[in-house]
Amino acid sequence: MPNNTTDAKDWDHEDSEKLYGVSRWSKGYFSIGSKGDLLATPDHHQPNLTLNIQEIVEEMTETGIKFPAVIRFHDILRSQVEMLNTTFRRVIADAEYTGQYFGVFPIKVNQMREVVEEIVNAGEKFNYGLEAGSKPELMAALAYNTNKDSLTILNGYKDEEYFRLALLGQQIGRNIIIVIEKFNELKTLVQIAKEMGVTPVIGLRSKLMVKGKGKWKNSSGERAKFGLSYVEMLHAVDYLKQEGFASSIQLLHFHIGSQLTDIRSIKDAIQEASMVYMNLVKYGVPLQYIDVGGGLAVDYDGSQSTNNSSCNYSTEEYILDIVYGIKQTCDLNDIPHPNIVSESGRAITAHHSCVVAKVIGEIKPNTTQYDTSVAADEHILITNMREITQELTSENYQEMYNDLVSIKEQTVSAFNLGVLSLKDMAKMETLYWQTLEQINQHLIGEEFVPEQLMKIPSLLSSQYLVNFSVFQSTIDSWAIKQVLPIVPINRLSEKPTKIASLVDITCDSDGKIDHFIEANGSSNTLPLHELKDGEDYHIGIFLTGAYQDVMGDMHNLFGRLNEVHIYSYDDDPKDYYIEEVVKGSAMGDVLSTMQYSSEILANNIKKEIDKRVSKGQIKPRVGVQLTDFYENCLSSYTYLTDDKERRNRWISR
Repeated sequence: MPNNTTDAKDWDHEDSEKLYGVSRWSKGYFSIGSKGDLLATPDHHQPNLTLNIQEIVEEMTETGIKFPAVIRFHDILRSQVEMLNTTFRRVIADAEYTGQYFGVFPIKVNQMREVVEEIVNAGEKFNYGLEAGSKPELMAALAYNTNKDSLTILNGYKDEEYFRLALLGQQIGRNIIIVIEKFNELKTLVQIAKEMGVTPVIGLRSKLMVKGKGKWKNSSGERAKFGLSYVEMLHAVDYLKQEGFASSIQLLHFHIGSQLTDIRSIKDAIQEASMVYMNLVKYGVPLQYIDVGGGLAVDYDGSQSTNNSSCNYSTEEYILDIVYGIKQTCDLNDIPHPNIVSESGRAITAHHSCVVAKVIGEIKPNTTQYDTSVAADEHILITNMREITQELTSENYQEMYNDLVSIKEQTVSAFNLGVLSLKDMAKMETLYWQTLEQINQHLIGEEFVPEQLMKIPSLLSSQYLVNFSVFQSTIDSWAIKQVLPIVPINRLSEKPTKIASLVDITCDSDGKIDHFIEANGSSNTLPLHELKDGEDYHIGIFLTGAYQDVMGDMHNLFGRLNEVHIYSYDDDPKDYYIEEVVKGSAMGDVLSTMQYSSEILANNIKKEIDKRVSKGQIKPRVGVQLTDFYENCLSSYTYLTDDKERRNRWISR
């Protein structure tokens, strides 16, 4: 909760910064302006060029772009690509490391064409390539990674068609490296390579002993899903030598998990992998690359810790440990420095995308009260409940709370046994919530709050109803309890006076967000502003560019969001322009994915309306209006529209 010692009139944007911690998680891309609007600074080449996100929201509203919507800052994508590559190059030069850096972006993190195109374009001067883990991703990579000097790394389990596509890529000049995940894949690859007359470039994925740290730590170690054991790796080398493909083995790959929270696990993995590299080179394997996989973490909560939603290192520290760790092993054993490949995806894309959604209502606890005046035949339990309310003071509120909970349990039991009436329960419920409110007032400003009472503010908090679907736009917040930064778009120079959790418009009770960032950790509520009649209140959900953009499901058939692509432009009065608008899912679109035909649906409804028109139950003109309305809904946005817009659409028909 905001600092209660700060008066509302003294609240300013700096207080909101302390509250929402924007500077801690945004890497400098977002900030709060002095007038209380959220700002973006997407281009690291122009640190003084700031975009007002509230102005972007207003322009979207004026041009008819409906919310919820995704805002993509393409300059952030470019900035992240450039900073990763330039940092690797600088560290390599400072270390006098003789290998080069060849990064690749794993398409699985965000398969959106516009995202892949932007990354490839920004990375062209760095020979920054792509990684694919499936046949569809490979087909996209073959078409878009046209830089002959960049790599296309192929991971994942593979069949004959996958291998043929990979070798087709080599035949058209792509720099393809096929990473072997299991030993049996080699036989298929060798057979197809001989048949097609193509010599493949092969990588071997090592199943390191060391395990990663964080949510995905179990994807590494001896029980990892992917990779070759040390025994299998030696068998693979011997097999390829026998088949005449010894020169094909050019890359050693490992991956110890996504979102690696602890730098120590990275150090340990580099040490083990560099020893594997050294031994393979001495075994006669002509390796040219070490692929350190992904795992470069994003500090979602800004705590710089080993929490699952954070990390205790910077990008530069990560790169330093990789370069100097490999260099040390190579120098001690007098072997060449390999080229370094990394597959950082989350760190490249997370910051560039945010979801902006409108709060459309507030669900308050116990908003309706019942008359609690004394009745002649009142049960003693209700009398006792009332006395607690009347006798509560700043000295006895913990004792009174214990009595309150006890009496409530007794009244519920008495009601179930038929002792208390529904009116009695209505009185009890009203008194219970009134007493909790009084206790909560005593808690404000207390340095120490007993553990039992710490849940009271949460019990009394509101639920803000937000026009979006958790399952479509913030799937990780539900599936793995990923903390995503959430901040109001404006009014940040005002003190937020509400504490609330967020609920979406799905019909699922899990459609909610109740874990948030706060200054000293996490909380199940978020400070927000009082809703005002006639004034839109938008919140931004940030760091959604990695996985959230592409992993959302079709729960309730809400489908994809509208999205706008923003570019910084100093010569524009607003310092930005909307380069493209991508329409989200219409109702007919999402229905068709489930095998419904819009034409058949509309025809069935028309038949039902025509029957009632012929029977005189519906007037012909109204029947036409109803038919047109249904048909037009098939092409409208799946998310909620405001009442005024809905009325205007109906009246116009």
